[in-house]
Amino acid sequence: MSEPTRLAPHDLVAFLRKYRLTGGRIRRVRVRSPKGRAVGVEIHLTAREAGKPPAESKPVRLVLRLEGVEEYRFQMRPGQPKVRIADARIGYLNGLFFVNLDAWGLEPGEQPKLHDYRGSEVYAGGRELFWHEVPPKAPPATA
Repeated sequence: MSEPTRLAPHDLVAFLRKYRLTGGRIRRVRVRSPKGRAVGVEIHLTAREAGKPPAESKPVRLVLRLEGVEEYRFQMRPGQPKVRIADARIGYLNGLFFVNLDAWGLEPGEQPKLHDYRGSEVYAGGRELFWHEVPPKAPPATA
């Protein structure tokens, strides 16, 4: 497994140019709350390489890990499956990274504000954001 990379606020644009989260799948969400330590949220998802047409881009398994989480919501309403990511945003506001996996549409040129993240049913906000790609599993060896 590759080492997690710490994402700096000024690296967000490059990260979002590298991966297309919209259309991906949420594989797993893990909330960790060790005694005496800050809450952490780990999000496993499948995205696609950005910069290529969807038919040509390869799927990529990613793990996003927020540390020092101050707020989060992972809520599912009956009848609304949340496996497929319809729209996603990652932003840095008021000293926190926000990851939103069911973002609302914004007008062209409009920047998401804090209430856009907090209105989501699938979001988390923390002081640090780490990410890494999960390498594809090797096919089983045949004799």
